[in-house]
Order: sequence, then structure tokens, then C-alpha cells
Amino acid sequence: MLNLNPIRDRIPDYAKDLSLNLSSVLTTQGAPGLSQEQILGTALACAYAARDASITANFEQAIGDGVTPQVRDAARGAAALMGMNNVYYRFLHLAGDKDYMTMPARLRMNLLRDPGVSREDFELYCLAVSAINGCGLCVESHEKTLRKAGVSREAIQSAVRIGAVVHAVSGVLAHPVGAAA
Repeated sequence: MLNLNPIRDRIPDYAKDLSLNLSSVLTTQGAPGLSQEQILGTALACAYAARDASITANFEQAIGDGVTPQVRDAARGAAALMGMNNVYYRFLHLAGDKDYMTMPARLRMNLLRDPGVSREDFELYCLAVSAINGCGLCVESHEKTLRKAGVSREAIQSAVRIGAVVHAVSGVLAHPVGAAA
């Protein structure tokens, strides 16, 4: 059972919409096209991408035993791998020099071969984290891979909405100006 109350209780009144959105997007009704495991794995990957141990711990505690150890590891792996890739590929995009695109990245990405969960689930995690990190090339690549695998636009949008809400909640919790007592 997902217990969001400890997180929601820490969200200040000025960010009440985030609290409401958090409760919504982490349900199958609020994240159409995604299974509960995909929802929770995506949320964890996004919490890990927040790079704040207390926020990550809050989300891990809220999710509890709702996901397998493989989902947790894949979520951690997606956040870690995208933490590297999003910087590199955002540089390629922003530099505007096409010669960089022809050069090998020379970055190890073995996790992509066997993430421990389905390829589609891992791609959803990577997409949401890439959206958070603002890497257009990675967002485009993961979206195309998901669409080619038959994942609906609605499911893809749901994953990115989860990323948007978890990221915003993480930012508020990291800097709780006006937080409830």
C-alpha cells in the first residue's frame, strides 16, 4: 500500500497543487497506460534523480514493498546512467557542431543491455529522468524507442507527468520555505 502522507504532510500550503498531483499521478487512474509497478518504478527513478538522500528515503519509504528489488535497482540505474548521458548528449545538442555527433561517446552503458526489468519499463524510467534533466536528444531517443515498442503516447505522457510532479515535490521538500509545522 502506497503511503504518501509523510511526503504530503511536508509539502507547504503554497504548493498544495503538488500534493494533489502527487496523489493523482501515482495511481493507475492518474497515470493512464501504466501499471502500478511502472508508476512506482518511474517515481523512484525520478526521486533518485533528485540527488537528495532525504527525498529519496521519503519516496522509498512511501513505496515500501510495492516494488521488487529488481525495479529498485533498475530505477537507481536509470537515474545514474541518465545523470551521465543527459549531460553528455545535452552537450552534443547544445554545441551545435555536427562533428561531435559523429564521434564515439566512449561511455560505458552496459546496463542498457540488461536492466533487470523489461526494456520498456527501463526506457520509461530513463525518459522521465531525461525530461527532468532537460536533455532533448535523450527525451527524443527514449520516446522513439518506446513508441517503436508499442507503448502508447498516453503511457509516455503519464511517465513524464510523474517525473514532473516528483521533481517539483523534491524541489519543494529540499527547500521548504513556509513548510507546515
